[in-house]
Amino acid sequence: MKKLINLLLLVSLALATPLLYAEEKKSAEASFWEKLRAKIEQMAPQKRVTATTAVGGVRGSKMAADDVYWKGEQLAQTVDAEELEMFQAAMALATAGEVEKAQAAFTAFVAKNPDSSLRKDADQALAQLQATK
Repeated sequence: MKKLINLLLLVSLALATPLLYAEEKKSAEASFWEKLRAKIEQMAPQKRVTATTAVGGVRGSKMAADDVYWKGEQLAQTVDAEELEMFQAAMALATAGEVEKAQAAFTAFVAKNPDSSLRKDADQALAQLQATK
């Protein structure tokens, strides 16, 4: 009787292991897209300005506490509004499961914006999409 129970436990573990691995792999893929979505939501679109402006300051003048820059402080990343829209559209395709269209959209994004601050993210997204094929 004990051998039968042990055998059943062994078989059930053997069958459950691939299911657990598959679920773990899906959660790892989902976490990539969730992290990327959170990063994009924090970015502020930057409008292109055609006019040139200059700002001057007087040494020792008063400034608001919000304007003080501390060494090592990370500032919010800004990106062009058109780039952000294009990247978000590609992400929407990827999260909708349209892998081929998403790959085409990310490839077009990289081709149009090779110097974008989102370039590394687009390359990672392309690698992630390639891995899901």
